[in-house]
Amino acid sequence: MRPAAGPATPAPRSAPLSGRVARWLVDRWVVGVALLVLGYLLLPIAVVAALSFNQPTNRLSYDFHRFTLDNWASPCATRDMCDAVVRSVQVGFLATLVATVLGTMMAYALTRHRFRGRSGIGLLVLLPMATPELVLGTSLLALFVAAGAPQGFWTVVVAHVMFCLSFVVVTVRGRLAGMDRRLEEAAMDLYATEWQAFRRVTLPLLLPGIAAAALLAFSLSFDDFIVTNFNAGTTVTFPMYVWGAAQRGIPPQVNVVGTAMFALALLLVALTSLPRRPSPSRR
Repeated sequence: MRPAAGPATPAPRSAPLSGRVARWLVDRWVVGVALLVLGYLLLPIAVVAALSFNQPTNRLSYDFHRFTLDNWASPCATRDMCDAVVRSVQVGFLATLVATVLGTMMAYALTRHRFRGRSGIGLLVLLPMATPELVLGTSLLALFVAAGAPQGFWTVVVAHVMFCLSFVVVTVRGRLAGMDRRLEEAAMDLYATEWQAFRRVTLPLLLPGIAAAALLAFSLSFDDFIVTNFNAGTTVTFPMYVWGAAQRGIPPQVNVVGTAMFALALLLVALTSLPRRPSPSRR
């Protein structure tokens, strides 16, 4: 005989829709806050990108009047602005090149070698980052005046190298700190010299950090105004042109340059973030 069946267990009820939505929001509130902050940060850039397609009623108006592609078709309608952009690119390229080379060597020395005064030098490297730009600009101006150097293109380059150097050192040191030093030791155990181990092992692993430091240095140099204004003399860079044009009306091509620079930065970041395909093994 079969035993008598007990009372049937009721099927579990699904949670109401409001409860599931509340649980979903609680589980993902961090992502929501991050998206809100990211949107807040990108909102001014979105406004600049929208104004690059705007044809204002006059040079003192910033309202969106009519959609046009003329600003992108003729970005050099204002010749002085294009000259300032080229000058900023030249200054940024030279300052980035010098600061990246010097900063990489300093970061490698501070991370991989022990010598007297290393902690003091590391503190001095961080000082330009903590110093207000107003103080840094006036100090460099006093230095150039005392040395008898005329203010111009090269004083701007030297000034930009000075404050970009700290950011390069900090970025490359962070990359070096995360690298396993045993890889270099293994290369030298396989009869590689110190230079060969650096060139074939350390430098390829360090390249993403160097590229990030170079992009950061170029961005800081390209949009700097305070330090440049103190040491430029008659040299006009793009930020100084925008500051001067604000008094008589900023041309819409300025928004084109800003949008193009942001798009170029995104492209470079995307290219450096792409996963590399492993090279086929040789037989």
